[in-house]
Amino acid sequence: MHFRIDAQDGKARACTLTTAHSTIQTPVFMPVGTVGSVKALDALDLQSHLDPSIILGNTYHLYLRPGDEVVAELGGLHGFTKFPRSFLTDSGGFQAFSLSDNVKIEEDGITFRSHLDGSPHHFTPQKVLDIQYNLGSDIMMILDDLVALPATHQRIRESIERTTRWAERSIEYHRRKQEEGVGTEQNIFAIIQGGTDPAFRKISAEELCALDFDGFAIGGLSVGEASQEMYDTVEWTTTFMPKDKPRYLMGVGTPEDLVENVERGVDMFDCVMPTRNARNGTLFTSFGKITIKGARFTTDEGPIDPACDCMVCRTYSRAYLRHLFRAKELTYFRLATIHNLYYYLQLMKEMRAAIHEGRFGEFKREFYRKRLQQS
Repeated sequence: MHFRIDAQDGKARACTLTTAHSTIQTPVFMPVGTVGSVKALDALDLQSHLDPSIILGNTYHLYLRPGDEVVAELGGLHGFTKFPRSFLTDSGGFQAFSLSDNVKIEEDGITFRSHLDGSPHHFTPQKVLDIQYNLGSDIMMILDDLVALPATHQRIRESIERTTRWAERSIEYHRRKQEEGVGTEQNIFAIIQGGTDPAFRKISAEELCALDFDGFAIGGLSVGEASQEMYDTVEWTTTFMPKDKPRYLMGVGTPEDLVENVERGVDMFDCVMPTRNARNGTLFTSFGKITIKGARFTTDEGPIDPACDCMVCRTYSRAYLRHLFRAKELTYFRLATIHNLYYYLQLMKEMRAAIHEGRFGEFKREFYRKRLQQS
């Protein structure tokens, strides 16, 4: 991985990150392709209509189905899915924690039961890397001990201490495997924990950032805390993160969240929000969200967003999208997903341009001003 800072405006950064499969310009939003597919789209849709440089896959889901060894046999994620650019895979720890009824956290890893068939499984720091070696992702997230909030100080302390120990095992194992010729083109990111407690975030960030990881993520946020509490935690945490490595805020978020956290120095984001909201009838626009099932769109010949240049807005009307949604026509899911992801990706490009031009503050004011409009 090669990483450089191209421009900076306040704390907001425009960077270039190069992996074996693509050049990624930040700030970047990674569409979520949990099981090797961005829901409702295929690799041709992604390349033809959206042009993302990186998407996200999930270790937990791909390990359970179809199995990481199957993916490896079929050419890794790139060969299997035919998406030729970069993949980031998260460790699967969050899914093991959230989807299983009975999770046991032990010193060597996490024991859980599959949400598919109830079968028992055990993730260790080493095992989740072995799975990701098979997947062939460009960026691999290590196993961390995440905490559901609210939590006691004792539980958060245990979490950051265990996360550091697992990180030490992960980096040692990864460097050893690379010496053996495994994962030589794969990069490894650690995940900073600590809830919303500044002292714990500082401890976790300093301990993890002292280790030789290729990049660092902020985890454990966007789990129900107030937006301002999240923003304050991110602003505090980034002060302890290296300036010369990528910064990734996991599972965030709304367009407002992206703007606020780019302003605080974050480079990379992912979230299911644009794809999930598309399927539920909520579409993102430059002036806020609209619910396409509304009766007011029955005969509306205008595009979803007059300011949007996506294939959907150039071709179809709000009335047609509403009809597809109300008729439960599968085509709706594809078109709505393309639009929402285009909006997110374009938002990142606009922020990058504003950083280069030294006008991020002006961009942010205009972003919020437009959201006061109605259309």
